[in-house]
Amino acid sequence: MNKPQTNENFSDYPDEELVAMTLENQSFFLYLMKRYEQKLLRYILRISNISYEEAEDVLQDIFIKVYQNLNGFDSELKFSSWIYRIAHNEVINNFRKNKARAHGHAVSIDENLINKLVSGINVEKEIDQKYLQKNIYKILEKMDIKYREVLVLKFLEEKDYKEISDILKKPMGTIATLINRAKNKFLEELKLNPIK
Repeated sequence: MNKPQTNENFSDYPDEELVAMTLENQSFFLYLMKRYEQKLLRYILRISNISYEEAEDVLQDIFIKVYQNLNGFDSELKFSSWIYRIAHNEVINNFRKNKARAHGHAVSIDENLINKLVSGINVEKEIDQKYLQKNIYKILEKMDIKYREVLVLKFLEEKDYKEISDILKKPMGTIATLINRAKNKFLEELKLNPIK
């Protein structure tokens, strides 16, 4: 795939415009890949319990599916919702293929995102932020994937209810219910694994 022969910077172009350009010239797909590579890799690691190498393989499969289905992109959706939906499906497919998963991956979460998660879930202020930052994946890992994923999408990927609804293909009311249940499950796990 050759880069377009131009000095123009495409990083400021909206996703939908890059999609249209890619449909005319496949070399523009590289710009979409670069834009979403780190975001999707983080997302994969956050909602799954797979190694970094396996997450890279899943990411490669995602980009293949995105490229193969780009003609079918629904311009009524945000491109980010559409690509996260494909990522969601690939993670679920990978999960089903590999019931026995590797353990021990960790993705750093900056303190700002920890604070959003903590305030969104109404975790008591006394909870040690350093403990949460260090152990958040251990807590999330113990949760059912449907709860883990909505928390990751809402608080770590900072998606709004509409985007989460588009990604998971569930009504917004269901998303709100899932997020409430996920918050409660998170608090339950936190109580079961108190800070020592």
